[in-house]
Amino acid sequence: MPIQLDIVTPEKKIFSDTVEDVYIPTLLGETGILAGHTTLVSPLEPGELRYKQGGNYTEFAVGNGFVEATQESVTILTDLCAGHEDIDEDFVENAMKSAEEALAKTDPNADPDAVIALQLTIAKSLAQLKLKRKYK
Repeated sequence: MPIQLDIVTPEKKIFSDTVEDVYIPTLLGETGILAGHTTLVSPLEPGELRYKQGGNYTEFAVGNGFVEATQESVTILTDLCAGHEDIDEDFVENAMKSAEEALAKTDPNADPDAVIALQLTIAKSLAQLKLKRKYK
């Protein structure tokens, strides 16, 4: 039984169609969703999102955001959603290196918001690099 999947970023709707299943990264780890799933609203963590359609899986690197699941649909709102072909490995590596260097110089007591932002940049970079390198 199919389930409707919508993936939306601030820039555009990335995907909207029925799928067989969806796996998303949440605070509690990977969560699988099938049609008939109990209602769920959860924060989305940076990592790999994948869905099955026509017997094949499609994977994306996602950032943070939220997921809402009902028995008939899954809606994902995220600040990042990239397929492996869209990821520039050198750019992402440089962004991660810069964030790691800045994090090492940042006092968490003086600027906790900066620390959180840098940690998030690193987590999103790792998610993208992991997906990109899976297809090398």
